[in-house]
Amino acid sequence: MKNLLKRMASLHITVWLLSFSMLLVFIGTLAQVETGIWKTQKVYFESFFLWFDLGAIRLPYFPAGYTIGGLLLINLGAAFVFRFKASWAKLGIHAIHVGLITLIISELMTDILSVESKMSIDEGGRSNHSFSYMDNELAFIDRSHPDHDTVHMIPVSLLKPGKEVDVPDTPLKIRTVSFYPNVQMGRSQEAAPVRSPATQGAGIRMNIEVTPIPVDYSDNTVNAATAYVEVFSPEGSMGTWLVSNLIDDRFPPQMVSYGDQSWEMALRFRRHYHPFEMELLDFKFDRYPGTEIPFNYSSEIIVHPYEGNQQKALIYMNHPLRYAGLTFYQASFSQDERTTILQVVRNPGWILPYISVALMGFGMTYQFSFHFSKFLKKHAA
Repeated sequence: MKNLLKRMASLHITVWLLSFSMLLVFIGTLAQVETGIWKTQKVYFESFFLWFDLGAIRLPYFPAGYTIGGLLLINLGAAFVFRFKASWAKLGIHAIHVGLITLIISELMTDILSVESKMSIDEGGRSNHSFSYMDNELAFIDRSHPDHDTVHMIPVSLLKPGKEVDVPDTPLKIRTVSFYPNVQMGRSQEAAPVRSPATQGAGIRMNIEVTPIPVDYSDNTVNAATAYVEVFSPEGSMGTWLVSNLIDDRFPPQMVSYGDQSWEMALRFRRHYHPFEMELLDFKFDRYPGTEIPFNYSSEIIVHPYEGNQQKALIYMNHPLRYAGLTFYQASFSQDERTTILQVVRNPGWILPYISVALMGFGMTYQFSFHFSKFLKKHAA
């Protein structure tokens, strides 16, 4: 094992891995034109290999981000351990090695632990949650309490045809009849619509038909996740509902009742609830004089925590707000310029890239200064 690690410390391996990483970035950059940033990131950088799909057979043909990053981490760690010599002459090189290792670890932490979502707030309104366009959930919402709603959530990953899932903390359970990652609602001439199995809710009242279509990975497109779900009480089946993230607040709520309890059922974008409310005081969209070109757009907000003192802040381009472990960026706005859309990022390892850059900057500065001072002494002698 020790001999293997010594071989992994080879500088030749470092050069090969860095070459592979540059080639991967080049290929991924070309691919994102067709597949969008989100899918490119998943396929090329958050996986171990790129694959050929030959029907039922998948063959790897190029190392992806996790493989290259993992091997580079082992390579740098082994080089640091086996080549480490405690001397002032090598201090800069060691700092550069530690900085590179820290940078790779920070990228891994970002891939695994970071969560990105968006928060939409109208002027004068408040919001206590953000949502993700890329993830969906099936929610059963109990609105009987006068002060708050109780949400029972099922991840969309569990909505597999034929699978039964208990609705948390309720006497209900569901069985997925069918699930479609993306559909067109209504009647379509491009493909045959799915015959509706719905017996309850909007699907039967409005005679809605769905036509499955391929998933669209482009950056500004929202896929219409849709499912037919059969709901069961302890007495048996209560019927089958059509649920979709297209059936939103514009439609009457779809209610499921059992005994003296009622729940609103909705397939919606996954929500992340926060221990505070954010109020939008004013949104501004500044343009260059005489043009429609944006100069700056900003949101003046007040954070109302459920416990503690409120905080006022101005969020604008390249000037985010950091609060409660979250970072809020000014991302977009509505067409009427009265609703702001903030990008909300939870990244526990956000400080590591700064530490990495500081270590590598110190290492390069120290190493240059050390050798330059030796050169000056020799020149003076």
